[in-house]
Parts: sequence; C-alpha cells; structure tokens
Amino acid sequence: MLSNKKFILNADDFGMSKEFNRAVLEGHQNGFLKSTSVCANGPAFKSAMEEIIPECPNLGVGVHLNIIEGNALVGGDAFNDGYLKLMAMSSNASFLEKIEKEFRAQIELIMNYVKPTHIDSHVHVHAIPNIFKLTAKLAKEYGIAQIRTQHEEFYLVPSVKKHLSLKYPPNILKILLLNSFTSQNMDVVKEYGLNTNNFLIGVGYTGMMDSQTVFKGLEKLEMENIVAEALIHPCKYNEQVKNHHVVEFGITQDRDLEDKIKRLGFDIVNYKE
Repeated sequence: MLSNKKFILNADDFGMSKEFNRAVLEGHQNGFLKSTSVCANGPAFKSAMEEIIPECPNLGVGVHLNIIEGNALVGGDAFNDGYLKLMAMSSNASFLEKIEKEFRAQIELIMNYVKPTHIDSHVHVHAIPNIFKLTAKLAKEYGIAQIRTQHEEFYLVPSVKKHLSLKYPPNILKILLLNSFTSQNMDVVKEYGLNTNNFLIGVGYTGMMDSQTVFKGLEKLEMENIVAEALIHPCKYNEQVKNHHVVEFGITQDRDLEDKIKRLGFDIVNYKE
C-alpha cells in the first residue's frame, strides 16, 4: 500500500561533467536514486542524454535551468551575473525577455531527448519571484507539471564540525531568503495549476550533505500528505578523490538510509511517480 508521504532524492547538475553523469548512472542502477535534473548547457550534456539516459529508462529527468554558470545556449555568451545581481535585475522587462529566450532554448533542447518530469534550477535562480513566475509560465506551456520550491524546515544534525564550518552561516541566510521567496511563489504554483514539493532538504547543509543530514531533515517532517525532496550533487570519480561530491554519491548507495526513510513512512519516488 502506497504511503501519503513521498520522498524524492534528486541529483542536481546532471550533464555538468562525466563524473556527475557516472554518479547518476550508478546511483540509479546500484542505489536508490530515482530522480535527477540535467543542465542543457553542461559540458557533458550530450553524454548524459546519449549514453546515460538510454541505460536508465525508469529515471525521472528534470530541467535544471542554468543562467549562473557556463555559456548561454542563445548567443553563447558566458554567464557572469551572480545571484544578487540576478535578484536586482529581475524586475527589468528586457532582462526577463533575455532569460525567457535562454530558458526556452534549454527546455527545448532537453525535450529533444526526454519528456521532463519536473523543472528546477542551478543555484535556485528560479526561486527569485519574477523569475519563478516566468518559469511557472514556461512549465505550464511545455507541459511540465512539477516545479521545485525551496521551503526548508530548520533542523540540526549532531555534528559540531558542520556547524563550525564557514559554509554554515551563509547557508542559514539562504534558508531565510528562499523560505521568503517560497511563501510568495506558492500563489504562482496555484495560479498555473502546477504541483510542487512541500519541503526541501539540502539548503542548510549545502556542501555538507550526507546520509545523516538527509535522515535528520526527514525526521523533522512528522506531518502527513507531503512531498519532501532532498537535493544532492553527487560525483563518481575513477581516481581516489575525496570531497563532498563523493560523500553525496554515497547517499545514493546507503541501503541503511533507504530503510530508515521507509520506516519513517515515506515512499521513495520520482516526480513522474
């Protein structure tokens, strides 16, 4: 019997490198990864679509809109606007027109290969309210029923090291900002008749995600009838590299975590399901 609590483990940055692609392949085939989001302008996009996707017919693949890193598909210029500048320029009509052309190009390129199950963005740029409204309009137009929102509940893991990290204070500020954006964006979700996750896990511990942070985040969510998404950025290297991307790949292989998630009452699904 299916539960009314759904959990989606999503690998962002698919297509950004062969290492990201390999992590998605092995995370899906040998682990419990069921969902990913692909960057149409990623250096390894073609490899992701032509080499990995055919091997993963049950993998949910979303659009990972990217206007903050790499080159644009429209015009080919390098992106050089940071998040704060994007926020400041998001009320400029001509700038939004430029973003819309790029978003359309990225969505349509991905749709040449696969029917997207959801839409989100690199570094949460689509959370910016005016850009979110544009993204929702395009999701509706292209028949993409699910859009990511970013409300994260505050929670703590028993790790002094994580909380002393220089990454932690900025991440808390991100939660405050993104929660504020989400409170505005939920009206847009309803306006366009889209579906979304109720909670996100992966903002407060960005760059520090592991099995414990996923479990503790889900443990905080005791309510019923919810969809919770955890975003990770996993890589699988050939050489003996040790970084947070490797740790995040390990999440996809952690069968003990998978069992704990199910015992919390969550079905592990993708947005297609």
